[in-house]
Amino acid sequence: MIPAQVIVIAKEPVPGRVKTRLTPPFSPAQAAGLAEAALADTLNAVALAPVAGRVLALSGATGPWLPDGFDVVNQSGDGLDQRIGRAFTDAYASHSVPMLLIGMDTPQITPGLLAQAASALVSGEADAVLGPAADGGFWLLGLRRPDPALTAGIPMSTGHTGQAQLARLVSAGLRVRGLPELTDVDTVTEAAEVAAALPGSRFATAFAEAVSGTAVSSTAVSGTAVSGTRPSPAWRTAAFGDFGERVIV
Repeated sequence: MIPAQVIVIAKEPVPGRVKTRLTPPFSPAQAAGLAEAALADTLNAVALAPVAGRVLALSGATGPWLPDGFDVVNQSGDGLDQRIGRAFTDAYASHSVPMLLIGMDTPQITPGLLAQAASALVSGEADAVLGPAADGGFWLLGLRRPDPALTAGIPMSTGHTGQAQLARLVSAGLRVRGLPELTDVDTVTEAAEVAAALPGSRFATAFAEAVSGTAVSSTAVSGTAVSGTRPSPAWRTAAFGDFGERVIV
């Protein structure tokens, strides 16, 4: 067991409040179903990770998608940057061990990836870990100790969010360990790519059902699936190298 904790920051999958960039072509109910499936797959991966604690920082109410073993706390703060900072602070106040924070948009995460990130913090190899997302954001942020200043004011949900977050960590004098790049699910293209990579998952099943229930053609969807490797954002390659595992001192 690794003496670390994983925080999942998420919204209740309510139609019209989640995955709005998937509508159209999907209906709000179908988009919410995809969000619920992604959240369920994410939480199940966290439940299997060999860590000491698991926290769900939630906006909304829990549902049948929540497995046992999670402490559920309400999100607080105005913007996402503040909510992330508060989630770190609140989790550390309850359990003073290193923390990993992820969202609900990367159902392809694995217990092994989480263990890799947690071990880098617990061993003292790094002060922070950052998992870059293919769209320029980040899918994981890990810290040995909370500091709201590390996320305050970072522009979220932009093509340079990851670069800005990395720069903030480095400017604070932290040693940062990079993780492999993942695709987070915001668009139909990304949903198709992730579903294709996760056969048999709840997300893949929900995506297939959503496609079969809309006017989205199979040709259009198959055309979104990734063929080969997407080029990494320049900031990520420069910082972490091709495999995202360099430590910045």
